[in-house]
Amino acid sequence: MRILVTGGAGFIGSHYVRTLLDGGYPGYEDAEVTVVDKLTYAGNRDNLPAAHPRLTWVQGDICDLPMLLELLPGHDAVLHFAAESHVDRSLRSAAEFVRTNVGGTQTLLEACLRSGVPRVVHVSTDEVYGSIDEGAWTELSPLLPNSPYAASKASSDLIARSYWVTHGLNVSITRCSNNYGPYQHPEKLIPKFVTELTEGRPVPLYGDGANIREWLHVDDHCRALQLVLTDGRAGEVYNVAGGTGLSNREITTRLLKLCGADPGMVRLVADRKGHDRRYCVDDTKIREELGYAPRTDFETGLARTAAWYRDNPGWWKRTKEENR
Repeated sequence: MRILVTGGAGFIGSHYVRTLLDGGYPGYEDAEVTVVDKLTYAGNRDNLPAAHPRLTWVQGDICDLPMLLELLPGHDAVLHFAAESHVDRSLRSAAEFVRTNVGGTQTLLEACLRSGVPRVVHVSTDEVYGSIDEGAWTELSPLLPNSPYAASKASSDLIARSYWVTHGLNVSITRCSNNYGPYQHPEKLIPKFVTELTEGRPVPLYGDGANIREWLHVDDHCRALQLVLTDGRAGEVYNVAGGTGLSNREITTRLLKLCGADPGMVRLVADRKGHDRRYCVDDTKIREELGYAPRTDFETGLARTAAWYRDNPGWWKRTKEENR
């Protein structure tokens, strides 16, 4: 079994690769893994083993069709994590998001089609649905993205669907809620707040802090992806939820407590443009069809995540310095 993982040096992709190499997915204990990553600011080679007998490392761009056509033959599946993923950055430089998330996805799918790759999982986000005041989105909910990031991911989802309908490519799409866990870039809320508080710096809270997100541990997300890879249906979309919906203010309160910080360390700042108020996905489909259920209790997962950042300052301080 040979698996190609795009964006495998990023937060979620590297967790999947490390788990795969550690034999964490039944039936894939001997799988060989090829990681393709451009190593933009969010990719970190240190997120992966320096060397492993079943790991092939390639620094490359998913927009590079000749490179993909050379690499892909002989692979049994592709998990497509590679994406520009930070909403704030998309507000400043939307073109990069369109290039990678839309053009890169199309290039990858075209290369898979030409190379005869039999299985593709396209990893997307709940942000493609927009914002929902109450209830939860199902896979049949309309796509109403509100940021350039979300719009680029919605576009990539539609491109993936078109390759299934038009060409019969065996591709499934997943849409997850907000991920958290070790090795996440410190620009994202949880690692940003933990690392800033650890250094004794105040943390910025957008608007009134009432924006609600549903939180999913990266390990649960990657287990769901493996289920979709092995048993998901072609052309189908699968929502993946963590089951814990909290406002940003509630998350901040928990992080202050875990870091032993005073509430006075929070600074209210101007809200993000077009800031979605609430996300919530219904993941009944993946639970009933594939037997998925999250295993990581949020309070336990959050405490362990905060502890990991406190215990690994060398990783995030270097990352912060490189991006200042």
